[in-house]
Amino acid sequence: MNSSKSPGLAGFGVLKNTTCHTEKKISVFFSIIFMTVGILSNSLAIVILMKAYQRFRQKSKASFLLLASGLVVTDLFGHLINGAIAVFVYASDKDWIRFNQSNILCSVFGICMVFFGLCPLFLGSVMAVERCIGVTKPIFHSTKMTSRHVKMMLTMVCLFAVLIALLPILRFRAYQIQASRTWCFYKTEHVEDWEDRFYLLLFSCLGFLALAISFLCNAVTGITLLRVKFKTQQRQGRSHHFEMIIQLLAIMCVSCICWSPFLVTMARIGINEGGSKDTCETILFALRMATWNQILDPWVYILLRKAVLKNLYKITSGCCGVHVINLHMWELSSIKNSLKVAAISESPGSSKQTNLQPLSSMGQ
Repeated sequence: MNSSKSPGLAGFGVLKNTTCHTEKKISVFFSIIFMTVGILSNSLAIVILMKAYQRFRQKSKASFLLLASGLVVTDLFGHLINGAIAVFVYASDKDWIRFNQSNILCSVFGICMVFFGLCPLFLGSVMAVERCIGVTKPIFHSTKMTSRHVKMMLTMVCLFAVLIALLPILRFRAYQIQASRTWCFYKTEHVEDWEDRFYLLLFSCLGFLALAISFLCNAVTGITLLRVKFKTQQRQGRSHHFEMIIQLLAIMCVSCICWSPFLVTMARIGINEGGSKDTCETILFALRMATWNQILDPWVYILLRKAVLKNLYKITSGCCGVHVINLHMWELSSIKNSLKVAAISESPGSSKQTNLQPLSSMGQ
């Protein structure tokens, strides 16, 4: 509406007098490595989560696994789409004028960057809210948080992220080719119009809001579980809660570390109107940090599982030669009980009803 440039030439002014110089070989190497590792990691995590979903049919854990699967699938497609476009741009020698005359590719790239950036943050906060409800309001959770409701939540989160990503297009604001000529996003250089500032601040505020919700809900969930642990001796029924809250805490920490630089940079540019000499290098560093979030997320589910923790405990005990631990007292630990239940449930030949009884009552 307010743009003085035609959509087909949007962002090309940046290409002439850019202050950001990147080594092509290093950048291509990073893009290919990030995309490959991200695709493999998320694919492995999807297989693990799908098997876990088939094994645990209880409502309490099934809803969490559905949300976790949605998060990992989103990360996977983020690597596939954004990575493929980035590699194409590098392979074309970043000659946007030649292959982006109508600005379609840049618009698609920008929409994908915003969607696959915000959607995992939103899903992480929804997972934290779901666990908080499951621990603090178990009856409400068992009756209202069905698979159908969880799928509706996933759909709503994705639609909201799509709406935010399409907002500039609906307002006839073209996504801009960034100074490094390797990706597209909101306007980050010489930001003067209030609407350009609004998009940057909206992206940052929504990201920080999602992180804040995750932190608050995980804190409430953790405190509630600790209170239950100290007040009752029936800890096996809560063992799966401990596993999920550990995974959520790991997701929250990874998201905060990886996304904070990018969110802070976008907010600073939106407030200060950008244009600083180190803006391009700062954004590229923050962008690569944010990319690591989609690589590390699946490893939370790959590594922080009960069976893996059980094996790590055995290996650590064997290597350190620790044989003086009172195993009877260790049995009273909820973490040990969690690992014990997982070992029984994951063994293919096990069908003892007495051992499976606590597992079937977890979601009750």
